[in-house]
Amino acid sequence: MLPSAPLIHTERLRLRAHRREDFANCRALWQHPETIRFIGGVAQDDQAVWFRLLRYGGMWPMLGFGFWVFEDKATGAYLGEGGLLDAMRGLDGLAGMPEAGWACMPEAAGRGIATEAMQAVLDWADQALDAPRIGCIVAPGNAPSLRVAGKLGFKEVDRPPFHGEPIVLMHRVAPASQAARQSTSA
Repeated sequence: MLPSAPLIHTERLRLRAHRREDFANCRALWQHPETIRFIGGVAQDDQAVWFRLLRYGGMWPMLGFGFWVFEDKATGAYLGEGGLLDAMRGLDGLAGMPEAGWACMPEAAGRGIATEAMQAVLDWADQALDAPRIGCIVAPGNAPSLRVAGKLGFKEVDRPPFHGEPIVLMHRVAPASQAARQSTSA
């Protein structure tokens, strides 16, 4: 297991482990109406944000994967966060696989930040994890996240209810798993 998130660089971004100093930015993200609109609609208070940061740190040594901060490589600005988790949601379609998730600051929206960051996360996962599939859930009305998921190779597999609300459950098959399936069916 990894003690913390490995550092990943993309063309515009640095993906790094969360730090205590990220609390104010994390709070701003999880209290912003645009962030929470499709994720329960309730701003997170300081305690919830603090527990979120602690959870991010704890996922790595326990699971071998977790979340990263998305940071602007040129300016150091906090642009959002995302990665892989096991949220124990009780959804059959997510059982036994990592779940991808992401959220960007409103000023980072529409700039391809989530796609660039999460592609790097998935590339890392394809090399580092034994995960033939990765799942994600998106609210049906969240067109931007549905577009990101599609660009990342996620395909809709179901629309189950979750906490009384409809969700789009999606899977992405790891490239090695796709190749193995194609070679056995040829």
